[in-house]
Amino acid sequence: MASKEFIHQRICAYAGKDIDPAIDTQVSEFLRNQFNIHLPQRRSINESLEASISDHEIISLLLQYRTMV
Repeated sequence: MASKEFIHQRICAYAGKDIDPAIDTQVSEFLRNQFNIHLPQRRSINESLEASISDHEIISLLLQYRTMV
């Protein structure tokens, strides 16, 4: 299993800048601006990410990061 720091590094590599995957607004703006991915409306952003997981590999990384303890 990959460490949380390693997953964060991969996310930042996709982003081309340092982002905090734990901040909902940064995640949704990043996906919209960088990949033109608009998350569906759900009760939580994690549920939105789960619903869109097949859209791009970055979504599974974000979800994995956000669910790690």
